[in-house]
Amino acid sequence: MSGRPKTVETESAAATEPRIINTGQAIREGLEHAAVMDPSVIFFAEGVDDPSAVYGTLAGIGDRIGADRMIEMPIAENALCGVAIGAAMTGKRPVISFHRVEFALLAMEQIVNNAAKAHYVSNGQHRVPLVLRLVVGRGWGQGPEHSQSLESVFAAIPGLKVVMPVYPADAKGMMIAAVQDDNPVISIESRWVHYVQGDVPDDDSPAPLDGPRVLRAGGDITIAATSYMVLEAMRAADELASEGVSAEVIDLRVLRPLNVAPIVDSVRRTGHLMTIDAGFRTLGLGAEVTSRVVEACFDDLKRAPVRQGLPDHPVPSSRGMIPGIYPNAEPISRAAGELLGLAEDKIAACAARLRAARGDLPVDVPDQYFRGPF
Repeated sequence: MSGRPKTVETESAAATEPRIINTGQAIREGLEHAAVMDPSVIFFAEGVDDPSAVYGTLAGIGDRIGADRMIEMPIAENALCGVAIGAAMTGKRPVISFHRVEFALLAMEQIVNNAAKAHYVSNGQHRVPLVLRLVVGRGWGQGPEHSQSLESVFAAIPGLKVVMPVYPADAKGMMIAAVQDDNPVISIESRWVHYVQGDVPDDDSPAPLDGPRVLRAGGDITIAATSYMVLEAMRAADELASEGVSAEVIDLRVLRPLNVAPIVDSVRRTGHLMTIDAGFRTLGLGAEVTSRVVEACFDDLKRAPVRQGLPDHPVPSSRGMIPGIYPNAEPISRAAGELLGLAEDKIAACAARLRAARGDLPVDVPDQYFRGPF
């Protein structure tokens, strides 16, 4: 297994040297650029002034824009979101950063009934240009209350936009676009993608929040994944290619509004669909994607779609109980091979290479590139 996951190549002139940074750094760059360009951008966090600077994603921004726009908040998430929503409705563009997704559960009334609905109930008179960053934690004993990926909860709410950046270039552009958007945007970031490295051109253009992106073209099976599961899908696709399987991998990127057209187009060519959720399999985004694809191109499917995701129980704290909880490249490659009728010896060969590539990494370390634990 390489020191960093494979990334999508960025088109550039041959003479241009790649500028390699990680996703966490790219998020910081995007936020800093948006704040420098627009004095209405302000930052709220429990720990905005902490030396860790929300995993480094806010580091140094206050030095550029002034400490008065970096607002430290007490542990009162509902009040924090209420203040930010009020500020957004009166001309500011707040960015809230929560160290864990679960902290937003304490502010659901504000998010669901105020941020998401203000534009609708005011007949367009009010807007809420708010960015709410929620970080997913996994491993190191964080357990049931600090390791959940709850994107399907937020994506179920009309009036919210929900994004899940993975690669650095995407993350920077999507963060700029989120800050500039006049709607409330929920950005859900896995800690396991903060260290993914890639080429990020010295460009400050926003990335359209327009939905899925094809990362790898293929003709045998369509694999649609979210967040960190995109990286595992790419690893699985690499190994499947060694056995003659051509997998098309699609990063969902934007979960609301959900645009399944690129996935439908892909399935019409491949005839096979697999979805991989970063969160729970039951009622996850994969279930919605599968439903829409079946509605759109039932006759094009050669076999029933397959969904992967977390099982229907809380994530344990004990490292010894973690194996098998999170889908990774090995079960993804096996499920894809079985869906396509690949011979068992070829499926086993894929699994063996993936296990060997992983080596002796602990179960809660995604790859050598990661610099955790938290």
